[in-house]
Amino acid sequence: MRRILFVLPLLAAACATPREACISQASADLRTLNALIAETQGNIARGFKYETKQEVITTKAFCELKNQDGTVSTYPCDDVETIERREPVAIDLNAEQSKLNSMIQRQKALESQVNAAIQQCVAVHPE
Repeated sequence: MRRILFVLPLLAAACATPREACISQASADLRTLNALIAETQGNIARGFKYETKQEVITTKAFCELKNQDGTVSTYPCDDVETIERREPVAIDLNAEQSKLNSMIQRQKALESQVNAAIQQCVAVHPE
């Protein structure tokens, strides 16, 4: 499933016009920063953040192997599964607010740079 989600933006970019691709590339950092700002605002509102933890679970199983003569052999093996779970984690609200303020200042500066880059994309790739 993750592989599909990773490939989808690449496929969408392949279908984009040169103008759309240019604009998307020019605004990528701003989109990332906006997502981080939204996440930090949510953390402050909740008073905690979520961290994703991975847990590996190994269970005993029986695997099958097809032999060269066409018969099937069964042998004991390990079935490994990785589970992701979200855990709440305490945060320093003052540090989070400081981080948010810093990101908002960076967002304002980045918006003007992105707008200039978008205007350049429009000039270079008229429709």
